Amino acid sequence: MKETSEEVTGLQQLLEAAYGRSTQHLKNIITDQRRLNAEELTQVLTGMCTLNLATVTAGGEPRISAVDGHFLHARWVFTTSGSAAKARQLKARPAASISYVDGERVGIFSHGQVEVLTPEHPDFAEIEEHLVAHYGSSPSSWADDIVYYRLQPTWMVGYAFDKPAVLADSQKHHS
Repeated sequence: MKETSEEVTGLQQLLEAAYGRSTQHLKNIITDQRRLNAEELTQVLTGMCTLNLATVTAGGEPRISAVDGHFLHARWVFTTSGSAAKARQLKARPAASISYVDGERVGIFSHGQVEVLTPEHPDFAEIEEHLVAHYGSSPSSWADDIVYYRLQPTWMVGYAFDKPAVLADSQKHHS
């Protein structure tokens, strides 16, 4: 967990506001007993998570693809090739939706705007260090045009179907 107390507080405020604006249908599924708070999200979302990334074409058509995601400082970070369709779409239209679903066990859903993280960005070095520690090499070394992204979420909810079991399992993996 790399989140500061301020980042956890900000994430909790985002989660509360998003849940408050959610439909009754969503609230019937993500009940208070299943809803993950900010601290619980940071506890559960460690390591690499395969994310479903939704972008929009120039014609307004949705596109979905998978990316390796890392939840760092209460936001999703991911990379892709600059020649990928998703990279072209995000450059022109930075609005995106990301979901992480682990069967019925866990579901995290978020919407927001992506930002490109260049080596000059103040957070880049820490993100790069995390990714190198995970993969054993820098994503930048995989191709000449790798782009680093971070989702600035405007809406996010998370749930665990069996919250006590999920939290107990994540405690075992981090003890």
